Amino acid sequence: MLIDFSVEDESSLAELRSSLDKLQREVEETEIEMLLSGPNASCHAIVTINAGAGGTDAQDWAGMLMRMYLRWAERHGFKTEILDEQPGKEAGIKSTTFTVAGDYAYGLLSAEAGVHRLVRISPFNAGQSRETSFASVFVYPEIDEDIDIEILDKDLRVDTYRSSGAGGQHVNVTDSAVRITHLPTGIVVTCQNQRSQHQNREVAMKVLKSKLYDLEMEKRQAETAQLEESKRDISFGSQIRNYVLHPYRLAKDVRTKYEVSDVDAVLDGDIDEFIKEYLSQKSGVRSQKSE
Repeated sequence: MLIDFSVEDESSLAELRSSLDKLQREVEETEIEMLLSGPNASCHAIVTINAGAGGTDAQDWAGMLMRMYLRWAERHGFKTEILDEQPGKEAGIKSTTFTVAGDYAYGLLSAEAGVHRLVRISPFNAGQSRETSFASVFVYPEIDEDIDIEILDKDLRVDTYRSSGAGGQHVNVTDSAVRITHLPTGIVVTCQNQRSQHQNREVAMKVLKSKLYDLEMEKRQAETAQLEESKRDISFGSQIRNYVLHPYRLAKDVRTKYEVSDVDAVLDGDIDEFIKEYLSQKSGVRSQKSE
């Protein structure tokens, strides 16, 4: 029995397929976001790419990587802005720095930090020899320096007690001294040198804000130090991913072993699966593709 589909039926079917494709993309994006962690995961990203060993080929490779990430950002609806670009002498770029603005841009792109290696027949070599090129990718969170330290009342334990030091006639007479404990961090500040409990509390809060700000700066410095430690020589043996265009075609992540043969799609910005595999491994979640 033949079923005669009307134009309306075909249109409804096409619409249904489009809706399913959109739903699938949203589910995949949600799955990736669930793997993200860290205080800066939701921040915008600052990306720096530097050409490494390989001369003109490496500079061309750095330019290819920049295009790959800009295309990836475009696919996700992220806004990009190139802050600095040093062009290569013959092709590509020596280095570039650009921002990627969007939810979880840093959390996602942090998976790409490291050295990337390309193997191909050089378009810049008259002998058509196979060349290996390297470029490094550094990713940083874009953080607003106008920090507003928010202190919630529920996070504080305030104790008052009788002052024991200098402070005039009110010392040892009233419970004017103040001890404030910031429960989430365990930071304790005290003040007893002012003449009233209100003044002591005001000064103690100023000290607490200063200590919380300093703690935040220490966290940032530790994170920056961790990023700096990840910077290795941009040469053979230090890469996180290999892109091979000759004698075969393959893109393979050294860390997760995830690989695909469609290198052209990867270089056009299709890197979500590489990111997902890395984040899954980092969070201890087994990926079905890795099993």
